[in-house]
Amino acid sequence: MKLHEYQVKRLFARHGIPTPAGRVAASALEAQQIAVELGKPVILKVQVLINGRGKSGGILLAKTPVEAFEVATSLFSLRPKDLPVRKVLVDEVIPISQEIYLGIIIDRSLRLPVLMATAEGGANIEELILDKPEKVFRVLIDPLVGLHEYQVRELAASIDLPRSNWRAFASIAFSLWQIFIETNALMIEINPLVLTPEEKLVALDGKIDLDENAINLHPDLAELRDTDVESPLEAEARKFNMTYLHHAGGDIGVIVNGAGLCMATLDTLHIYDGRPANFMDIGKDPTPSKIYTAFKIVSSNSEISVILFNIFGGLIPCDEIAQGILTAISQKPGLPAVVRLDGVRAAEGCKLLEKSGVTVTASLAEAAARAIALAHGEKNEYFGQ
Repeated sequence: MKLHEYQVKRLFARHGIPTPAGRVAASALEAQQIAVELGKPVILKVQVLINGRGKSGGILLAKTPVEAFEVATSLFSLRPKDLPVRKVLVDEVIPISQEIYLGIIIDRSLRLPVLMATAEGGANIEELILDKPEKVFRVLIDPLVGLHEYQVRELAASIDLPRSNWRAFASIAFSLWQIFIETNALMIEINPLVLTPEEKLVALDGKIDLDENAINLHPDLAELRDTDVESPLEAEARKFNMTYLHHAGGDIGVIVNGAGLCMATLDTLHIYDGRPANFMDIGKDPTPSKIYTAFKIVSSNSEISVILFNIFGGLIPCDEIAQGILTAISQKPGLPAVVRLDGVRAAEGCKLLEKSGVTVTASLAEAAARAIALAHGEKNEYFGQ
């Protein structure tokens, strides 16, 4: 889950990270009023969760309040990547002497958080790492110990930051680490963190990616979710603690309990030249009501010609799951289903399904092959394996 820039800056301000004076506006008139209050040139930024807002014309300067009104009017009419612009951030213009990147990410290969910095702020950090890896400096953070002052000083020296700014730089770095830990973030960055002619460090822009699996621990942050970037089906699934993602061009609907099991199911379909139409993880508790809702969401895709269930019955026994599947598929009796069922009382569950004429398989490989055969109207070379 991503937060908007203005939401990130509010987090920054609460933790003592300097940010430009400004507020978010919901109308052009409000943007003009903010410019009047600031009494100086302003920069207006559309608040949409995409990369490259500036290249899309979503970041513009205004020298006067009247110009701020005109610029805001044009920004609210934009639809970058077909997303509506509902808010525009109006910030004071900050003079810049140097741009720095400072951020924390999870290094999955090392399984540790990494504090990164570079003197070439304002650039795309992913491209910079690929093109100029020697310009990006990093230190590993032991989560049991935390960030050390010597590590921050090492980074400050590496990017040739004037020593007079090291204390402020360290304060910002420790605040970032605190936010990272408190919010269960996966990534947090300031890009750019600028050094002004008065030698002050200011966070001009910020991003944060939150761990979706931990968002329930932070109801205050969950309320900040931007549903504009979600499809109605994704939002509907999330209401029931399920995860749905649409895959364009697929013709096999997939319903699975468990993210890992779902990815394995998609991989198996791909191996057998199948085209999965979605990712649908209904969670560890595949209750009949969740199965019914999942089927309703997945089957709403008109491109689907078969549904593949791959369910493990642990918390919920398989005979109850089977009843839920039968109730679910009764919504669309003309849509064939293939079921792979395993776990507690699996034999009883499979018998219930077979009695109702549902295709039941003993392995994921066979389930994938049969689903592909039903979708394409013919057996493939892997059928029955």
